Amino acid sequence: MKYENLPYDLTIPKIGYGTWNVGGGMSPDRSQEERALKAIRHALDIGYTHIDTAEMYASGYTEELVARAIRQSGVPRQRLFITTKLWTNNLRYQDALKACENSLRRLDSDYIDLYLIHWPGDVPLKETFRALNELHAERKILHVGVSNFDLPMLKEAQQLCNAPIVTNQVPYSLHTRRYERNGMLAFCQQHDILLTAYTPVEKGRVAQDATLREIAAKYKATPVQIALAWLIHQPRVIAIPMSQNPKHIEENLQAADLDLEEGDFNLLRG
Repeated sequence: MKYENLPYDLTIPKIGYGTWNVGGGMSPDRSQEERALKAIRHALDIGYTHIDTAEMYASGYTEELVARAIRQSGVPRQRLFITTKLWTNNLRYQDALKACENSLRRLDSDYIDLYLIHWPGDVPLKETFRALNELHAERKILHVGVSNFDLPMLKEAQQLCNAPIVTNQVPYSLHTRRYERNGMLAFCQQHDILLTAYTPVEKGRVAQDATLREIAAKYKATPVQIALAWLIHQPRVIAIPMSQNPKHIEENLQAADLDLEEGDFNLLRG
């Protein structure tokens, strides 16, 4: 596994396990419970240590499933890095405090490793960060980040947060490059902020790329693995692919061990 080492004594794996649609979309799908638990447990069993979830995922049910899978796996909580996110209807000060408590309860944990504002909303960031700073001071959240922020909002968040902004989680993949083109990636790299790539393999569609398939054959890897390796080859970029297929969960993790030659990386970069 490759890691990102941040200057304030924080180390995060380059590949984490994303949980969007594990246990339901915007609402719970309890018919998927056993499949979801098996998927998360398998991820933990084979060595994933960064688990990414959110209170919005299945209306909190996914957080519950993450907690159950951790208990079933026997992996000590302190070995894991759990990210969860504050939804847009909870950005007011009191709502944010309550939402965090609810996530802690569902995750069956005394603390959240990384707590993100999931999407910016109409509430002034100053009010939300008042709550996040308080939660951080109380050690209920150890690190703070954002998701789906544009560059001006990220800079504002830096000014308002009493702790370093760890990440901006955004859609980023071989074919989704707007956060590279708009200067976000370069800014994050210059300021030791992780760009966390969600939907990093475009729900598998990236595998149809002819150049990717050709390079994958060279490395005896899958196109999806090369797409992930291309992302994490970049400094300050990590990825959180999601799958409930055991084979794909394993392949995604193995992508962290691929070392792309600079020529292949640049060919894909275009």
